[in-house]
Order: sequence, then C-alpha cells, then structure tokens
Amino acid sequence: MDVLSHDILIVGGGGAGLRAGIAIAHAYPSLKTAVISKVYPMRSHTVAAEGGCAAVIKDNDNHDLHAFDTIKGSDFLADQDAVEAFVRDASKEVIQIERWGCPWNREEDGHIAVRWFGGMSQKRTLHAADKTGFHLLHALFQTSLKYDNLKRYDEWFVAGLLVDDGKIGGVLALNIRQGTFHILAAKAVILCTGGVGRIYAFTSNAGIKTGDGAALAYREGAPIKDMEFIQFHPSGLLKNGILITEASRGEGGYLFNKDGKRFMEQYAPSKMELAPRDIVSRSIMEEILAGRGLDGPYGSYVHLDLRHLGEAKIMEKLPMVRELCIDFAGMDPVYEPIPIRPTMHYTMGGVHTDKDGKTPLAGLYAAGEGACVSIHGGNRLGSNSLAEILVFGARAGRTAAEYARQAKPCASERLQSLAKEKMDFIQRRYIRTENGTERVGAILSDLRKTMDEKVGIYRREEGLREGIEAIQRLKERFNRIRLTQQSQVFNTELVGAMEMDNMLEVAHVVALGAFNRKESRGGHARKDYPNRDDAQFLHHSLAYQTPDGPRMEKLPVTITKWQPEERKY
Repeated sequence: MDVLSHDILIVGGGGAGLRAGIAIAHAYPSLKTAVISKVYPMRSHTVAAEGGCAAVIKDNDNHDLHAFDTIKGSDFLADQDAVEAFVRDASKEVIQIERWGCPWNREEDGHIAVRWFGGMSQKRTLHAADKTGFHLLHALFQTSLKYDNLKRYDEWFVAGLLVDDGKIGGVLALNIRQGTFHILAAKAVILCTGGVGRIYAFTSNAGIKTGDGAALAYREGAPIKDMEFIQFHPSGLLKNGILITEASRGEGGYLFNKDGKRFMEQYAPSKMELAPRDIVSRSIMEEILAGRGLDGPYGSYVHLDLRHLGEAKIMEKLPMVRELCIDFAGMDPVYEPIPIRPTMHYTMGGVHTDKDGKTPLAGLYAAGEGACVSIHGGNRLGSNSLAEILVFGARAGRTAAEYARQAKPCASERLQSLAKEKMDFIQRRYIRTENGTERVGAILSDLRKTMDEKVGIYRREEGLREGIEAIQRLKERFNRIRLTQQSQVFNTELVGAMEMDNMLEVAHVVALGAFNRKESRGGHARKDYPNRDDAQFLHHSLAYQTPDGPRMEKLPVTITKWQPEERKY
C-alpha cells in the first residue's frame, strides 16, 4: 500500500480543523501539513452555526465575567484553568478572523455589534446576521488557500489511526471518490471531527456528525470524556428538528404556551427566555408534560414569537430564520409564531484533552466539538462553541507542531504492518459480508429510536438500563451486517457502515455514562435523581474501551477561584 508522508495530519475540515491548519502553516511553514475531510470543507457542519461567537470586546465587559458565566452555565463541571485561557484567547481570535474577512455586524458608529445570548451577564455575542458559521467558515477556508504548505484531502474518510507502541504514526484512510485505501503517515494527528448528534433521530445536526473522532481515539486507548452530557437546544422546528437560532431570543423573541403565557417567568425569572439552553429546554418539556403545550400532527410544541420585532429587524438580524421557517415549516415568522420543541444539538463531551489539545496518546491532539477540554462541563452556553473552535483549533495546531518538530516518523515497514492489520479487519467487518442478514439502515433507525426514548432530555435508571441493553443488542446485530453496493466509486454504503460502527461505540458510552451519573447537572437530567450532587459527582467521566464494553473512570474538576454554588437564574 502506498504511503503519503506528512508531519501533521488534521482530521476534519470544519472551523477547528482549518484554524489548526492555518496556525501551523503560518508559524511553521517548513512542516508538511494536510487536512483530511470526508466532505468538502465548506460542507462541514460549522457552516450551519447561526447565532454568533462569544468574546469580550466591549469596555463594560471583562474576562472574569465571561469565565464565570461559562463556569456557572456548565453547572460547575468546566475546568476553570481551561475556561480562563479560553476567554482570554477568544478576544484575540474574533479580531483576527475579522481581519481574515468575517463580516461581523456593526453598530451605527462602526464598532462591532454584540447581542444577548442565554446565560450571559453581558451582551458579548458577535454575529454576522444569523449566518455566523457560514461567514466564519468562509473566512477560514479562504485564508487557508493562501498556504501552499497546507494540503487537502477532500472526500477522504479516516478508517483508523495507526498507533505504534503508544505513539501516533499516521492514519488509514479511504479515498471515497476512488474507493481505494491509503496510508497517510504523520508524526502528529489532530482530530477535529465534530460531535455525535446523528445517534439521535430528532436533531439539528447534519448527517456527517457521527462521532468519528471520538471512536477513532477510543479504539486506540485514548479516553473520551463526559459523553453523558448532551445538549438539547430549545428551538428545533417541530417537524424536522432544524435549528431556529438562539439569536431569535437574543434579539427579543418570546416563548408562549397554549394559554398565551410567557412561561419562562416560572422557571428562570431573572433571565426569562435568555436562561441557558438546558434550563429552557426542560422548561418547554415541563409545559408540554403539564398539558400546556399546543398539539399538532408532529407532536406537542410551544410557540416562539418574533412578530413584535417587525419585518425590518427580522430581515436585518434574523433573515435565515425567516428563510428556514418558510422553506421547512411553510409559515412566515413575520406574521405567525414559530412551532418549536427541543432538538438534540451539541455534544459537551469528546476526546479527553488538556487546554492545549493534547490527549494521553503521544502525537494525538483534538479540538472543537469532538474534543472535551472541558470548557462546557455539563452545559455549553450558546455562542461559546464558535469561539472554542478558533481558540482551541489554534492552540492544538501550535502544540502539535512543536511536538512534530521533535518527533521521529514511524518506520514505513511498521506502518505497512499496522495498515495491513486494519485492512484485514475492514475486509472482515465491512466488505466481505455476503452472508450477513442485517442492514445498516435498520440498525441506525433502531439506535436513534433508542437514544430518543431512553437517553433524551429526561433520564431514569430503568430506561437507561434498557437503553444500554438495546445498544448491546444492536452491536451484536452489527456483527451480521450485509453490504450490497458493489461499486468502489463513492461507495456510500461502506462509509455509512463505518460511521454506524462509530456511532454504536459512542452511543454505548453516552448511555453508560448517563446511567452511572446518579445526579442532575446541566444537560444531564435524571428524574430519579433530580438534584446536583457535588459530594459524589463533581468529577469528569472518562471512558476507556475494553473487550467487555466501556470502562469508566473519574477525573477531578479543575477549580481555580470559583467555588461551586447553587445555579439559579
């Protein structure tokens, strides 16, 4: 098998991956760096982010305020040293990306505009109307094109990490367009692969969000952290879960139940609609469970009302919201309230890293939603994620580059041997399956049904136990899959099977982590354990793969100067 040699490989072409690549290419032009992505970079899920990017840029704001808002929003599970580094770097990153072409909205005097977002004590969310991710990713992608030393492998799928004696040697990857597998050698690998949202049926996430990076690291002995913390965004379009951005509430939108009451005054009187997402999502579900939701052909819901904002403001600040409502819900928010219910949106957990993106596996780094630093803890504040991909993409890139400058490459013969082991496994598990009886699509449908019903917004011990058992049965069924697509070119069935394998591994950890955490904290809400329990559970959850399933360990939360307190808004 041919070997394509590099110093650093970045897996994932979204915001974190491109920011890492730019950081390396700019500061270390002699390093051979490549970005490998299963989709063309501008189709990465960063492009779908709508509301904004949080950073301190105004005189009435400061880094300690941003840090405390983030830590309180995390339900005190965030590592505070990482949060302090994050808020400092975010202020620099948002100015840098403007210089690269991101068109932040402006105030009348020309200064960058900021808007309110949930859980923030100040207006600090920069935005480009409600297409912020689109413009941010464009700016990063255009900037990356300046660097001749930054190579891209578009529409390549990483099937496995090549690890020699506890150290990264490269990856085995499928060229999707040609259907051929290749060895990509590298002294360092940075995983920037996004979250795991497609393990759920009702989600705002794109189809590519299948937990690839978490599964790749997990299989090679690197722990994945805090996977039980799943964020459900309050405002998914009722029919399909498509996101209606939090900026809708940041610009002044109201939430109403069927009686026309702004019900958030009952749950978060000081913040109302601008409470953190986990609180607003649970509040909506409480209204629905109490019979105060509206009923429709796609289930119960509440109303998000923007009509009082007026058409001019909606078209200036929320044009994409209007477009999505017209195209996907057949209604116009200028004249009608939007039917919404919570949708799975974000993964707080991911590959365990320190604040520089380093994992416990030598030469392996991670950044973005696919990593867990952790700055989000039990719940992410809206608009911190776009800042996160800039800050930790850059930090991981620089740290990986310093490592790669000193590291020695894995011997070619050893890479060939490692790749052969992976290829033998791929042939047995995915390709030579003519005697199989199970279809990947059926397993995927059952997984998503299980996650929605057993590991959703509210969780109970019995339901979680049933969910874990169901996932174990699905993993057994996956051993009997049958693939029928014969063409090597764009064999999406093969790619889908490998993604499905990744999702099953990650979903097992999500469900087991939720079962073990017998408390409610942030996005993890146990009906049978409704209170936060700092005495027993003020710790991160680390999952290691074993032949018998995930092995769970604990890791203390880093506290610098903000002691845990009751989380009220």
